[in-house]
Amino acid sequence: MADADLDGIIRQLAKQQNKTLTGAVKARRDHYLGLAAKAKDAAGKARAKALAQAAMEQGQAAAKRLQVAADNAADSYARAMRRAVEIAASEQSKAIAKAADKPATAAPAKSAAKAAGGKAKQPKAKTKAKARKAKS
Repeated sequence: MADADLDGIIRQLAKQQNKTLTGAVKARRDHYLGLAAKAKDAAGKARAKALAQAAMEQGQAAAKRLQVAADNAADSYARAMRRAVEIAASEQSKAIAKAADKPATAAPAKSAAKAAGGKAKQPKAKTKAKARKAKS
């Protein structure tokens, strides 16, 4: 899941939330319709049916807002990631072009030693006494 596209995950989670919200809205509507069925007078039935209709409309509007917000967030994320990839590719190509423009020098080993984190070790110079001892 580490390689998964987060915009797809955002959309998937929004879809699950949308289903849950829609189910809750339908349950609320059914509750009001049940009250309408139990009502003894016409005014009570009409009031409960109106509540059921209003609950359904408000719930659908909330679900639609949720879906639109999730789509916007997913699109924004995908757009930002595409732009980041383009910028990284552009910077990489600039770095390659800059490296290609540099002339090769005679000291690449020295810079490699510095890049390794230390000074380049040079052989110690022999003292005159050691040189005479080595000759004899």
